[in-house]
Parts: sequence; structure tokens; C-alpha cells
Amino acid sequence: MARSATVEPSALGLKRIGLLDGVPAAALETLARQCRWRRYGAGQRVVSREARDTDVYLIVSGAVRITAFSASGRQVTYGDMPAGQWFGDFAAIDGLSRSADVVALADSLLAAMGPGVFRALIHEHPAVCDRMLLRLVARVRELTERVFEVSTLGVQNRLHAELLRLAHRAGVAGNSARIDPVPKHAEIAATISTYREQVTRELSAMAKQGLVRRSGSALVIPDVARLETIVSAVNRAH
Repeated sequence: MARSATVEPSALGLKRIGLLDGVPAAALETLARQCRWRRYGAGQRVVSREARDTDVYLIVSGAVRITAFSASGRQVTYGDMPAGQWFGDFAAIDGLSRSADVVALADSLLAAMGPGVFRALIHEHPAVCDRMLLRLVARVRELTERVFEVSTLGVQNRLHAELLRLAHRAGVAGNSARIDPVPKHAEIAATISTYREQVTRELSAMAKQGLVRRSGSALVIPDVARLETIVSAVNRAH
């Protein structure tokens, strides 16, 4: 594995991080110097599950994937994070080991702050504290939703729900959404706890039903409202 490359601190880079929106320029300058700045190549591991590292990582550019592997080698994907996001706050708050692996999806620039710096940032800036509270609540809600889906829904319905989430993240315009690039079938399978072959079969069935269609590297959902109706009906039935 290639080693990460060090980078000079940049307060300008920190302005891209949603967590820090509204933090005064002088405070950003100080924070930039307190962080460790590193570049990671695509595919390079940033954090290892069970590691004792408790830093919080700010994604200045690039993107990362939060994932984990079972003892048998099966992959579970928790999600991808683009530039402007941050991760590692759980370990910084409770001091426990990492709960997942984090891998760079593309060449990425990250700034890592120690847990003490992170706590001081939260305590000194109420807006940052509020964003962290909202972030933690959103995480709990999302995980609750995913546990419900895995526990009660079949693969077809879990795929419908995941594609609906991806559609909303990509942006809905005129009742249609374009997911570009569409995740690989194996990546979707790791997210909804199934196998690649099942995802391939279900996507083919959805295409025949007119729920999705391919367009180059993208997956188009032509009628988002229809998919929302299907997902809502299944959730009510369970």
C-alpha cells in the first residue's frame, strides 16, 4: 500500500467543510495548523476497523467509502462520503476503537484533527455543536431505517429503497433522477446486504417494469414518484 503524502495546512481548504461553516477565519487558520494534512490515492486505506486512532478526518477533496468485512470476507458498505464531509467523530467522542474501515474512492486530501481539538471546536462554536447533534441524529435514523429494511424486507424491496435514497442524493428534477455514475452491482449488494447476482436480476426486472433505465454510465429513474409509492406501500405493509 502506498504511503500517504503530507501537505501544507490550508485554512482555505477547511472552508469547504460543512461542519466548519461560519467558523471565523482566524479560528480556521489556527485549526488548519492543528490538523495533520495528508493525500491518499484511490483505493488506499485511511482508517482500519478496530484501530485505536481517534482523529476526526475532514474530506477537503476526493471521496471515501465507509465499509467493513466479516470474518468470512463478506463486505458491508455503510456509505460513501464526498468532499465537504467528515468522519471519525464516533471514536473521537467515546475513545473506543474504529467501527469500520475507510478507503479512498479517488485521490483525496484529508485533514485530521485530534480528539482534543475536536472537542474544543464543538465547545467553542455553538453552530458546530448543533451540526454535530443533527449529524448524530441523522445517523441513528438512517441506521434504524436500514435495520428495519434488512430485518423485514426482501431483496427487491431493499433495492427499491436504496435506489430511492440514491435518487434523492443525486437530485430529483421534473420527477426523474439521474444517478451518475451508478454504483457497481457488487457495491449495491454490499450496501443492502445481499449478493451481486441478486442485484443484477432485480435491476433487470426493474428495467422491464420501466422503473429504471441505463443511460451510459448513469442509471435513470424516470418516475421517482412511482418508486416512492412502491417503497411507501411496502413499508406500511410491514
